[in-house]
Amino acid sequence: MRTKRVYRTWIYTVVISMFEAWTQDAAINHLITIFSASVNRDVAFNLGTNINLTCTNKTRADIVFIIWEIHLKNKNCKISFVNDNSGIDSCKDGKSIQKTSTGQLYLHVPNLSADDVGLYKCESVYNGGNENYNIKVAVTVPPVLSAWLEWKGNKIVALCRAERGTPVANISWSYGGSSEPAVKTQLDPDGFVTVESHLELLEDVCPEELTCIVQHRFWDQEKILVPELREENSTLLWMRVTLVIILTLAGVFLLALKTCRCSPHNTSQPKIPALDLDNNQNGRKTDDANH
Repeated sequence: MRTKRVYRTWIYTVVISMFEAWTQDAAINHLITIFSASVNRDVAFNLGTNINLTCTNKTRADIVFIIWEIHLKNKNCKISFVNDNSGIDSCKDGKSIQKTSTGQLYLHVPNLSADDVGLYKCESVYNGGNENYNIKVAVTVPPVLSAWLEWKGNKIVALCRAERGTPVANISWSYGGSSEPAVKTQLDPDGFVTVESHLELLEDVCPEELTCIVQHRFWDQEKILVPELREENSTLLWMRVTLVIILTLAGVFLLALKTCRCSPHNTSQPKIPALDLDNNQNGRKTDDANH
């Protein structure tokens, strides 16, 4: 009888220990699931490229499900993968969950555009745990460059513009003897940025020696531009030059005319031979008498 009691007590002890251990593991896993921290990442890709986003290194065999919640400027949508092939796609814009040759799953975004910029939240649940990622996707767009010279009063102003790029381009000038440049930055509603630098040239600066230097993340090397007078400014310049020439010639002509009027004139009159009126009259009388 005593042996049976000891045996029964031992069974109860084993069962209780196993239950407590299972309860503790379940509680720990539950806490891990609740308090698992999200991984935050900021990434930027060139405009027009195909990108792949991953939020776990687990293979398809281990994955229970993956859900991508995508928050864009113009819409919010979801793309998911479930092991029973019951995933959803409410984006319907070419994005898709694909797998590598080793079975790792990733989100594929083709031909990245400004409309794809936003927050990509991923939750992956696999056998033994889960992972959460918050990925901010930005696009890198090269700006359109231009540089020119224009007149401002009696001075020449050099302008250099990096238009509709992202992120912000950096503009500098090669010649340090000029005045301090003024920079204007304009943020467009669609997220692109335009930067324009104004540089007023001093009298000792030759425009042909001036260059504009633009740096941007999209390019491996900086871009160098030589500002020149625009067509409308060139026309205005030629008009000014022509007007100066005309005024100069008019001044020379007026000065020559004034000089000519002020010089002494020759007052001597040409001598006209005197007519012998008496002889002419006598000759006419003789002729009349003969007739």
